Amino acid sequence: MKKNICHITTVHSRYDVRIFYKECKSLSKNYNVFLIVADGLGNESSDAIQIFDIGLRQASRLKRIKIDSAKAYEKAVELDCELYHFHDPELINIGRKLQKKNKKVIYDVHEDIPRQILGKSYINKFIRPIISKIVEWNENAKSKHFDAIITSTPYIRDRFFKINSNSIDINNFPILSDFSSVPFREKKNQICYVGGLSENRGTYTLVKSLSSINSKLVLAGNFENLELLENCKKLEEWKKVDFLGFVNRNEIRKVLKESRVGMVNLKPLINYIDALPVKMFEYMSAGIPVIASNFPLWKEIVDSNNCGVCVNPNDEKDIAKAIDFLLKNPDKAEEMGKNGQKAVQQKYNWSIEEIKLLKMYHNILG
Repeated sequence: MKKNICHITTVHSRYDVRIFYKECKSLSKNYNVFLIVADGLGNESSDAIQIFDIGLRQASRLKRIKIDSAKAYEKAVELDCELYHFHDPELINIGRKLQKKNKKVIYDVHEDIPRQILGKSYINKFIRPIISKIVEWNENAKSKHFDAIITSTPYIRDRFFKINSNSIDINNFPILSDFSSVPFREKKNQICYVGGLSENRGTYTLVKSLSSINSKLVLAGNFENLELLENCKKLEEWKKVDFLGFVNRNEIRKVLKESRVGMVNLKPLINYIDALPVKMFEYMSAGIPVIASNFPLWKEIVDSNNCGVCVNPNDEKDIAKAIDFLLKNPDKAEEMGKNGQKAVQQKYNWSIEEIKLLKMYHNILG
């Protein structure tokens, strides 16, 4: 008889790629999987996963901690599962409460939150370090008790391993069947960026780099704020931009299939330098070369697999030079795209990460 497990998020969507399509679907092979969300869309069953909605999430983090966490805990207790797997730092307290009911609990750390806080421009720069230290102290103090810590990168794993020896990285690599490629001659004269659009993610610099480029830039994602969107629209180069806004997975597949280059020119912030951006591996999986920030980790991946070009993310001319090179050398670009696709098929894919996830569950639940 299959054991019951429950994933909990009050921040992410019910069809979040990491939570639903990767972890929950992989685990449903061996377990009865429940998923608690807060999106106001109601309960449903999808792909053998029972989704329970506790109502539309609160607008502020403080309200999510107080109101949504309480609702999620109430529902979690009602479901009475053997193991609970939560995905948001504001759920740490209910994770501990569930443990006190003799439940197994896993904390899935998607981001290095203390380092992320240091890069938040809307927080006063003088109090960022204080908030960061408080958050890290609380996260560390409670995480050492959990049955396991899952992280999205080896860098975050190394941080948690010091306080909880049952810490493992389950990298957010692509599902092999998600993306397919077409010959370069069938692609449009366009480059693309898929993901959150912000100053820190290099959006403004990327648009400015188009000055001398004879190609269209497809932007798929939401702008962090209206001010940045308006500033980008004021640029002369905006006429070369096709802004799609937020798009679903099928539309992302279409954008990648039609594009000749994938951009991941994030700024050198402390929480980005050691990250493994899923968009970079999705570009590779789709068989298109990447232009990535020249962070040591990213450069090692791109150069060792010969799947793109690394640039100074603060230098629009360097970005433009890389774009121009790949567009004017389609044979080289196609070769790099194939190299990236091969690398994903061999080592940067969810099938490998799934094995690690299932093994961890087996070790905890038997």
